[in-house]
Amino acid sequence: MASAAEQDEWTRAAGRAGAPAAAAGRRPHRYGDPRSVLPGGPEPLGARVGTGPGGAAGTGFALWAGGAEAVEVCLFEGEGPGAQETRYALTERTEGVWHGFLPGVGAGARYGFRVHGRWDPWTGARWNPAKLLLDPYARAVDGEFRLPPEVYGHVRDWPQRQVADTVRDERDSAPFVPKGVVVADGVPEAADGWLRPGTPWADTVLYELHVKGFTRRHPGVPEELRGTYAGLAHQAAVEHLRELGVTAVELLPVQQFAHEDHLLRRGLTNHWGYNPIGWFAPHAGYAACGTRGEQVGEFRRMVRALHAAGIEVILDVVYNHTAEGGELGPTLSLRGVDNRAHYRLQQDARRYTDVTGCGNTLDAARPAALRLIADSLRYWVTEMGVDGFRFDLAATLARSAGGGVDMAGPFLAVLAQDPVLRRVKLIAEPWDVGPGGYQVGAFPPPWSEWNDRYRDAVRDFWRGAAPDVRELGTRVSGSSDLYEREGRAPYASVNFVTAHDGFTLRDLVSYERKHNEANGEGNRDGTDDNRSWNCGAEGESDDPRVAALRRRQLRNLLATLLLSAGVPMLVAGDEMGRTQGGNNNAYCQDNETGWVDWSLLGDPGWAALRALAARLLRLRAAHPVLRRREFFSGRPRVSGGPPDLAWFRPDSAEMTQDDWHGPACTLVFFLSGDGAPGRGAPDDGFLAVLHAGHEPVDVLLPGPPWAEGYELVLDTSREDQGDEPGTRHPGGAPLAVPPRSLLLLRAPGTGTAPRNGAGGQGS
Repeated sequence: MASAAEQDEWTRAAGRAGAPAAAAGRRPHRYGDPRSVLPGGPEPLGARVGTGPGGAAGTGFALWAGGAEAVEVCLFEGEGPGAQETRYALTERTEGVWHGFLPGVGAGARYGFRVHGRWDPWTGARWNPAKLLLDPYARAVDGEFRLPPEVYGHVRDWPQRQVADTVRDERDSAPFVPKGVVVADGVPEAADGWLRPGTPWADTVLYELHVKGFTRRHPGVPEELRGTYAGLAHQAAVEHLRELGVTAVELLPVQQFAHEDHLLRRGLTNHWGYNPIGWFAPHAGYAACGTRGEQVGEFRRMVRALHAAGIEVILDVVYNHTAEGGELGPTLSLRGVDNRAHYRLQQDARRYTDVTGCGNTLDAARPAALRLIADSLRYWVTEMGVDGFRFDLAATLARSAGGGVDMAGPFLAVLAQDPVLRRVKLIAEPWDVGPGGYQVGAFPPPWSEWNDRYRDAVRDFWRGAAPDVRELGTRVSGSSDLYEREGRAPYASVNFVTAHDGFTLRDLVSYERKHNEANGEGNRDGTDDNRSWNCGAEGESDDPRVAALRRRQLRNLLATLLLSAGVPMLVAGDEMGRTQGGNNNAYCQDNETGWVDWSLLGDPGWAALRALAARLLRLRAAHPVLRRREFFSGRPRVSGGPPDLAWFRPDSAEMTQDDWHGPACTLVFFLSGDGAPGRGAPDDGFLAVLHAGHEPVDVLLPGPPWAEGYELVLDTSREDQGDEPGTRHPGGAPLAVPPRSLLLLRAPGTGTAPRNGAGGQGS
């Protein structure tokens, strides 16, 4: 840290440099009559249309800025840089909330805040009233984020770059930043008033999609609606989801986000949206009908359309950091509202703690930040109709004031007791990049988690790199080693083989190396740990043997995912062979690389893959034994019946502990349908054979008491499954299993004779 003398000198230098900058950067504005500002109230935060003292119609404004010296709300009339700004001082202050009521201001008005206070970056104080700030509670945002020097709170081009962030920039940022929009309240609806599907966790199938990328090339969606909320609500898009059989869409970030400077300089944008700046506002770029508040209604209509089709809406939310970045980033909102109350700062308070890899970390252990998160989540549930959330880098939010991950800390405690939030689906991405950040299996009920150990085990097995089958057996049977505690269930595990971050399913079997050159970072971005296999040729291949093997591997991966215990998550387009050309970090590819290619369905092979996914999901929906509500015990569910789960060697002998610890390329297990917990009538039994070897293998089918006979349901060595194959095989007979294939056989009813033997989890 610099000495006091050095700080004083830099402050004097800033004063000398700041005066001409201020003169050059001032924009014309006017001050409104202070007598027109009525007291209003400190609740709710943000801008809310209503009735003020004396019955006057208008809008109340309230901003928490606990350490500020003064706050102005600024209204804008007209468009573009020449918009007329009128400033009103909010003189009322209640427990850190600055508030006032402006008669005559209604829905559609554009506004922002200017917050006055000390400029002392050395202690974390970064107030700068020259910077127009987006209301953290703004429910709609109008205008594009640009990043010229004027939007930075410090003099970005200060000659002594090592201290540039300590010199305050006095130029006005208003012409270059978007404005909040006053939005009228919608029709009041209780949390249960949205005709929510209410799908139980055990029956849930997630489908991760990007609002724009999913419909941008969809031929059945009108051109003017493609890439928008209205496009996702269109019948053509909804029908695909219904026919496929998914029960919930998990939307990549739809809260207002901004693009990073380094991307804009390369002519790219943040396509995925993991760079938030407005946690109450639907991202304006996905609106078809306008951005002066119309995006709010369009989003609500999208949710209603999906609910009407029986599909829940889960939001991928990013509360761990903001688009303001580190100390050299722009001043757009929270940094200028109260930097120290919202961000985690280092001991040298000029610097930001960064456990997100994005420059800053929101401090969810502090009251102001925690309230902002909780208020935002409740808003999306009660007023926008969503059914749950997937939390990006959730371990960051669970960090305590001391910096460690605390599963009994403020963030998790608030959600656990909140009467609205504790009833919705909560999914953790259970890691961040900070110390102790890997927390898979550690989140308490009612949380579910992305299970990357499932992803790695399935990828390794099918590419022939699994050292033994114990890990795979544990993962496909629900990961009880991670989740069988505190009353958790198999659906605590969100199983996935691919996600937005990484290779698509098709690329997973087509590339062994990432090909991210289009991102402009010298192919240094994105993970090198892909656990992929290109089946003998890197990239697209005309070799029919390579193409056939790749499609077989796709069927193997897809079938494993959809038949495993836990909640399966598909990624949009994987069911029809979407490719990103080997790019495993397409976050900045808002183009054909990042969009779903619907023309693939014109290829019979890819259409067959989609048909297989739909058939597997119908099978899953029809058979409770494939949708576990409780972990397997390895014991009979009914007296005299077989164990609920049993594992076999290819010779039909039950596996011993030694069998679990040797290299093996074949895994055989039997699921008994007797007395599936909480499911009523008995179900059929199923025998699954997963064979990753490059040579065929004979498997002796377990006979009585397991089953008298079996009916072949699925054989991934065949591209065209058509109707259920239906070939019958007697128990005790050998079955020839083709290389690199998954076979699923149904045993109508299950045996009833008592049986003692090994079973239960793969561990």
